[in-house]
Amino acid sequence: MPIKLPAALPAYDVLSNEGVMVLDEDAAARQDIRPLRIALLNLMPKKIQTENQFARLIGATPLQIELSLVRMSEHQTRNTAAEHMAEFYRPFSEIKDEKFDGLIITGAPIEHLPFEDVTYWDELTQVFDWTQTNVHSTFGVCWGGMAMINYFHGVQKHILERKAFGCFRHVNKEPASPYLRGFSDDCVIPVSRWTEMRQDEIDASGALKTLITSDDAGPALVEDKAHRALYIFNHFEYDSGTLKQEYDRDIGNGTPINVPMNYYPGDDPTEQPQNRWRSHAHLLYGNWINEIYQTTHFELDKIGS
Repeated sequence: MPIKLPAALPAYDVLSNEGVMVLDEDAAARQDIRPLRIALLNLMPKKIQTENQFARLIGATPLQIELSLVRMSEHQTRNTAAEHMAEFYRPFSEIKDEKFDGLIITGAPIEHLPFEDVTYWDELTQVFDWTQTNVHSTFGVCWGGMAMINYFHGVQKHILERKAFGCFRHVNKEPASPYLRGFSDDCVIPVSRWTEMRQDEIDASGALKTLITSDDAGPALVEDKAHRALYIFNHFEYDSGTLKQEYDRDIGNGTPINVPMNYYPGDDPTEQPQNRWRSHAHLLYGNWINEIYQTTHFELDKIGS
């Protein structure tokens, strides 16, 4: 089954051209099933790129997905056209009485700030609390995952001396986990962050299980059963060229940055980067969607009960 998107959303044409099955609202209404309601709280500045990345992953399963795009109520983006935001996004204040099978909370380029100094932190903590009554399963990504694990468990983020930047090999610690069904013993994941979460502090919580980790980049995927959540601190959703775009941006701005590790052939930035994580990205998000499908309530109003 396909993902249900507005026909005018840029991701509709992007995914259609890639061969992803996409339905518009009229076609979806003719299918006599309940689609899974997945919300994307998009905190990234490049909204359209992030929409495409996550829609591509959650739209590749055999289930019909209804994707809702959500923004913080008062925060105004400066990198995406106001018309796009007005047409496709709803503020959290408008959807907080609704129920969702799944929610993805993206990263945000504000790692250097203490959580409580983020302008929308108070509303974001309301979102975290809301997930416990109105969302069946939540997926916090990069800064979004760090913010959630800090809020629910007090685990701190730590500033790195150098940016963790590149494609790092990770180890599958829990091959029996339903979220890692079909995973290899190890895999490559793109990493792009100035902060880290530390394994000993995660372990000290007593309520978290690390599913994927890296000797070089630290814990990557953490399960929080009590809050029906997954936290991933790295970027399976990245396109082949996303790290290149970040590298070229920093070089153009004169920002000190290392060549992303293990990304270009021979670590040569004049070469075409290689994507070695795409299959595992689809596995992870497909497994997450499957777990939601297997365990969510058929009646939406019972979610969170």
